[in-house]
Amino acid sequence: MNLPENKTVRNRVRDAIWGVRLSELPRWKQKLIGAARIVHLVIRDLLDEELTLRSMSLVYTTLLSLVPLLAVSFSVLKGFGVHNQIEPVLQNLLLPLGEKSGEITTQIITFVENTKAGVLGTVGLLFLILTAVSLVQKIERAFNHTWRVTQHRSLGNRFSNYLSIILIGPVLVFTAIGITATIANHSLVQELMAYPVLGHLIHAGGRLIPYLLVIIAFALIYTFVPNTKVKIKSAMVGALVAGALWESAGWGFTTFVVSSGQYTAIYSALASLIIFMIWMQLSWLILLVGGRIAFYHQHPEHHSLQPHKFHLSNRMKEKLALLMMALIAKNIYEKQPPWRAETLAQHLQVPVDIITPLLKCLVDAGLLAHADEPTPGFLPAQALEELHLKDIISAVRLINENSYLNLQQLSQDERVDGVFENLEQAMQESLHEQTIKQLLALD
Repeated sequence: MNLPENKTVRNRVRDAIWGVRLSELPRWKQKLIGAARIVHLVIRDLLDEELTLRSMSLVYTTLLSLVPLLAVSFSVLKGFGVHNQIEPVLQNLLLPLGEKSGEITTQIITFVENTKAGVLGTVGLLFLILTAVSLVQKIERAFNHTWRVTQHRSLGNRFSNYLSIILIGPVLVFTAIGITATIANHSLVQELMAYPVLGHLIHAGGRLIPYLLVIIAFALIYTFVPNTKVKIKSAMVGALVAGALWESAGWGFTTFVVSSGQYTAIYSALASLIIFMIWMQLSWLILLVGGRIAFYHQHPEHHSLQPHKFHLSNRMKEKLALLMMALIAKNIYEKQPPWRAETLAQHLQVPVDIITPLLKCLVDAGLLAHADEPTPGFLPAQALEELHLKDIISAVRLINENSYLNLQQLSQDERVDGVFENLEQAMQESLHEQTIKQLLALD
């Protein structure tokens, strides 16, 4: 009897969230229902366990990369004379581990200090940097998957961007911490703290600063790591939720560690490592959840309970290809900025991961080209009077055909082959030599 009642409640909740048309609701209700849909979608993604598997993978990479990453950062910070601040900051990040935070921090710092360039040699130092770079690369892949991005940065861009993050990131972080400490110790601030009300406000603000730094760090990751344009507002929404979750999880995890004496009894010396790995996985999971929230906030067209991967019919592929080529050609003819994949998807009201393979296909066929300067996007690869519609349709029809799977490998049948040839000929004759320029009636 309880099962049908529960099912009815579940269906009512689903209907309340998904059974309404947002455009017909007041603005405040649109925001409320939109937030509820994002929560529902993130919970669905968590239950699919894909996020959990990615966070576990990042834990493994982090264990391999943590010491090399800190060693590189330590070397950079040493040049600025602030390398001694690594230990307190690292211990602050590991505070949810309770008493074990000091032990784990000391052990990590010992490993870092033992990593000397003179001992490692050139090959060892190169391996050290590559190991640190691999962590950032894996993080980018995780976020690219979240943002439905299939095209990764070029090898040169990856290496330069990753090194910038590894070398400049720590300097910016510790500069922000140093400025915060300087302001807190300023004579004017000390005088203001003498007043009861202002003193309480300044003290509360000082306690909020670490949370703000975490949120800002998350927002920067969501903005710059994915190989796509992420809106600042969406990144901040994801960062605020992830920051709140991270702090809440820290309090809960501290309680768990305090009451985990049996783990020490069972695992002995391995207990600290196991607890450290659990906290790392939880932290990565929260970071990935924040990324999903930012993605769903920026792309409401993905607010659907349908499966993540859509399979287009052939006629949908053909029409989308013609629409995209027409839009791109029209923009260039009118001297407008080139279309990007994201803006095309929003204009056509389809998910971006649907049109990405089509754009790649048109680029591979020599019909489109990537534009990097001055504005990134897509440009016609040929003059508009030379872009024939039949070539666009033919390129789309050849998607996924390769040397291992093509028409020539199928068994031959004269009657079927004849019908197929008639279809091909009819298409060619109907389109004749019509071009994109003629389609758009451009002078």
